[in-house]
Amino acid sequence: MVEPHERAEAIRDQWIANSVPKTMKADVILVDELTHKLIADAKALGIRRGEIDEEVDSPYRTILDAIEHPA
Repeated sequence: MVEPHERAEAIRDQWIANSVPKTMKADVILVDELTHKLIADAKALGIRRGEIDEEVDSPYRTILDAIEHPA
C-alpha cells in the first residue's frame, strides 16, 4: 500500500516534470497559477492539500525552485 506522503511526493515530482517548462522564467502570477493547478490536479486524483503540505514547506516555493533550478 502506498503511503499518503508517497502519493503526494510522486504527484508533485511528476506534475512538476510534466507541467513546468524548463525554459520558463520566474513570474509571480504564473507561479501562483501553477500552484493552484497543482493543488487542483492533486485533488482530482484524491490527494488532499494536507498531504502535499506535509511533503513541502510551500508548493509555491517548490514550483519556483523548479523554475529557477531546472533538473
